Amino acid sequence: MKLKQFLTGACLLAAGMTGAVAQHLPKTHVRVVGSISTLPQYKDFEQPFWTKELAERSGGAVTGEIRGFNEMGLKGPEVLRMTGMGSMEFAATALFYLAADDPTNEMIDIAGLLPDVQSARKATEASKPVYEKLYREKFGVELLGIGTYPGQVIYCNAELKGLADVKGKKVRVAGRSQSEFIEALGGTPVTMAFGEVVPAMQNKTVDCAVTGTLSGNLAKWHEVATHMIAAPVSWGQIVYAVNAKSWARMDPKVREFISQEVRRLEKNVWDAADQFTEQGYACNAGRPDCKLGVPGKMTLVPLSKADREQLRKVVSDVMLPKWAARCSAQCVSDFNATVGKTLGVTAAK
Repeated sequence: MKLKQFLTGACLLAAGMTGAVAQHLPKTHVRVVGSISTLPQYKDFEQPFWTKELAERSGGAVTGEIRGFNEMGLKGPEVLRMTGMGSMEFAATALFYLAADDPTNEMIDIAGLLPDVQSARKATEASKPVYEKLYREKFGVELLGIGTYPGQVIYCNAELKGLADVKGKKVRVAGRSQSEFIEALGGTPVTMAFGEVVPAMQNKTVDCAVTGTLSGNLAKWHEVATHMIAAPVSWGQIVYAVNAKSWARMDPKVREFISQEVRRLEKNVWDAADQFTEQGYACNAGRPDCKLGVPGKMTLVPLSKADREQLRKVVSDVMLPKWAARCSAQCVSDFNATVGKTLGVTAAK
């Protein structure tokens, strides 16, 4: 059963847009580098969007082809740079891969900052003007939208009773912010590829690892992990972008059509994020409401009152100050005016 079956209403609405505007679009074929091809965000949303839905909704005028960046031997951090150079036309990659290029990319990926999908969605929407300007000026790409992976949580092959038990453990992380978060909890961050985590947990190279609740389940992390902190560390937002020169050469009607359609894709991915996250919890724990993954036997550990206080303190005393120290004064100001205003937090330079 695919996640898109949860979105019947959205899909029915999607099916009805082959109107007059679409009929007058010039023939256009686009090539897309998508996100990680083994995960549902790609298989259930990006792939059908670019290869089927655009053609259906444009009366056959706009068609596309797509491959995940991992299928091309890419790691993720280079995707936006290559798109700006013209090596790719349309592309998608996770924001946490882009932290080394510019700390502004961490603005909505500061670990511990976004505890639920509602706050993550609001903060991401508020940040868009900042990212539009950054990507246009620094990378030569136009931002089309921002989707997300499900809640990124801590899996461990050791007993956990709360956040305090992360202390002393080796934890696989993705990106600088997650690394700083684990350090703040007293753990040792370890960087390794997603596909290397299962054997690393089996061999005790790492004790724990961070990824999406459902992503980890589909990758069989539940077979080598016993406990999970049932609260998102971060979300792993996905950037959808296009080379600025290629975009400028396209017919304005095609640009308008694709922009509207990517907003629909973006909405569907965010609408699904909460369900992905909850399904990940259900499947890893082996609950009967598991529909999208493989039932496991993991122990889910909810945040206690003490955990929530520790999380608040880590964000305010460690995460925000560290991020602000490496970002420019303008970057911090932009954060406070957008994400910070939305969440009721302030970063100081």
